[in-house]
Amino acid sequence: MYDTILLPTDGSDGIGTAARHAGTIADRFDATVHVLSVVDTRNRFESPSSGLSADAWLEAERDRAEAAIEATVAELPDSVSVETTRREGVPKTEIVDAVTDVPADLVVMGTHGRTGLDHYLIGSVAETVVRESPVPVLTVQLSEE
Repeated sequence: MYDTILLPTDGSDGIGTAARHAGTIADRFDATVHVLSVVDTRNRFESPSSGLSADAWLEAERDRAEAAIEATVAELPDSVSVETTRREGVPKTEIVDAVTDVPADLVVMGTHGRTGLDHYLIGSVAETVVRESPVPVLTVQLSEE
């Protein structure tokens, strides 16, 4: 039923919850988990007072993405085959594109469950992926670990 499971990660607290779900499904179906982290190239937070140049911001994002991948892979069972990818761009777009590029049969991703003003200001990557993914998406409420 599932050969490849896409597991996007931004390194958020609680990502182990989504990784455990992906790992359990992968173990059951002898599937590969493809861990993906996206370097957000929009540089939304740069300002003269931030002290970060555009290059420094991008390098920090690349470091964050690599750390997110490592932390997420560490949460997966040793028995599961794992592949990793770092992409650059707008996270929701890159995740949806990765579904067909990998190609994945299932996406397992965490969601923070933001509502109200936080949801409006920050948006929901998971919501966009659920709407636009050509394959099923399992969303997992991230818990504080």
